[in-house]
Amino acid sequence: MSEILVGVSASAACFKAVAVCSALTRAGHGVTTVLTPGATKLVTPLQFATVTGRRALSSEWEPESADGMDHIHLARRAQLLIVVPASAGRIAVLAQGLAPDLLGSLALAFEQHKPRLFVPAMNPEMWKHPAVARNVAQLERDGWTRIGPVAGPTACGEEGLGRMSEPDAIVSAIGRALS
Repeated sequence: MSEILVGVSASAACFKAVAVCSALTRAGHGVTTVLTPGATKLVTPLQFATVTGRRALSSEWEPESADGMDHIHLARRAQLLIVVPASAGRIAVLAQGLAPDLLGSLALAFEQHKPRLFVPAMNPEMWKHPAVARNVAQLERDGWTRIGPVAGPTACGEEGLGRMSEPDAIVSAIGRALS
């Protein structure tokens, strides 16, 4: 099976990323999770370690590799990178090529010919914002594949387009990207 990198950004939908990682691991994939600092306020690295059997990473300053270049080693080892959920802020970071944290550095180091997916999750008004639309369009021009969002109730209680796709749809999209 494949090595998959799962980036988790700060969003109320973070809990769904745990289900995605669990399903991928059960399917036989090797899954390494990288959480943004904000994501660790909503879900814990331990939750991901429990379902993947691997330490979840969240800081460039606590590297696994002796040379401190986790972003390079992880990017070379993986066949696919997915950011789930991808908040409006994380989409902007990725679209602008910024590296404020381990996930940003890893996304820049990830080889362009490999599949890169992002799963937006945000309030419907945020999703409609022109700046978000520009950043999404830039990611798609850069070769990223978008999964969702879908219409429905969001964490803030509003209805509309912005809800994160469900874990089974995300896992199916990953399967298609790897085939």
